[in-house]
Amino acid sequence: MYYVGIDVSKYKHDCFIISGDGKIIHDAFTFTNDIAGFTSFNCVLSELGDSTNIRIGFESTAHYALNLELFLEKCHYTFMEFNPVLIANYKTSISLRKTKTDAIDCEYIARWLMTVEYKPHPTGFYHTYSLKSLTRLRDSLVRQRSLYIVKITNVLDHSFPEFKPFFNNKFSATALYILDHYPSAEKIGRMNTASYEKIRCISRGKFTPQKFLDLKSLAKNTVGQSNDIFEAELKSLLNLYNQCVAEVDALEKKIICLIEEIHPRYMSIPGIGPISTAIIYSEFGSLTKYSSPNKMLAFAGLDPGYYQSGIAEHRGRMVKRGSSHLRYALYNCCLPLIRYDMTFASYYAKKRAEGKPHKVAMAHVAKKLVRIIFTLERKGIDYNPNLIR
Repeated sequence: MYYVGIDVSKYKHDCFIISGDGKIIHDAFTFTNDIAGFTSFNCVLSELGDSTNIRIGFESTAHYALNLELFLEKCHYTFMEFNPVLIANYKTSISLRKTKTDAIDCEYIARWLMTVEYKPHPTGFYHTYSLKSLTRLRDSLVRQRSLYIVKITNVLDHSFPEFKPFFNNKFSATALYILDHYPSAEKIGRMNTASYEKIRCISRGKFTPQKFLDLKSLAKNTVGQSNDIFEAELKSLLNLYNQCVAEVDALEKKIICLIEEIHPRYMSIPGIGPISTAIIYSEFGSLTKYSSPNKMLAFAGLDPGYYQSGIAEHRGRMVKRGSSHLRYALYNCCLPLIRYDMTFASYYAKKRAEGKPHKVAMAHVAKKLVRIIFTLERKGIDYNPNLIR
């Protein structure tokens, strides 16, 4: 058996190869992150013989290892990706020296690989990676969209502070249409009957003539200050906001299309929509790599800390390691579940009756959801509340 440790970086990768009996086959060498470097690396691996006797490992480094992973899969090699914290702890257990180089790191990776159970990365991971990229991009755009709403509110606080409270502190489609076409209190105050007809169509008749007149009156008597600077700023922010909305809508269509093709079993749980399903699926990856729900909970950072030394022993708070996107999606799923599903509502009520605060009870609901997801996927069945304990 041969163990190949790779230290991944942006433009080049360092590699160290050792045999199962501890003999160094190839001391640390470097190959570039391009076709020439990958070809030379493949030549080195081909000299080792059967690919089933080769175990390759490297740290999880976001997108930097993606091309290497695709190349290894194409060449029919398996590989294992793991948390960098494991290597850092392994290095500390071997030596307390502060020396760090890429050559040293790849050797530690190879030697650590000899000491653990080899869990190859699942094939066909690119589909999951694509979904993960799309969902995370959508999340960043949604946050950016919210930031633009805050900035628009800040401008209105100067130019027309009565506007947002008039719409119950929400930017509805009607409110955004008015701001887009009449970006100052002065212009809103000069709206006419033709203006109202367009606004009425946008609001589907909900914006009554009386509301229209009240808004004009507010605009004419506002305490805000109208000037060209605020108007130009508002127009710019509205354009950026509308672009974000359009991009989020386009991404959601692609995400829904991809997740519908996969259609995980837990998509049958009422309250879990396609976007939440896509986030959970892309962050967890293939559930075949988890032998129990507890490992899924640990991956999501939902397991409690534990400390024991001598006679001292206690459990701490949730470790909150792993993907924050995953935890956020799981918590968001729990909100409709405790409202509309009797199984989850009863479980939440039970935890509250035990004296647990709302957030702690919600954490328990999220854990139950993860256990149910594991069961549904392992047994290949759809959600049935009558079978849930």
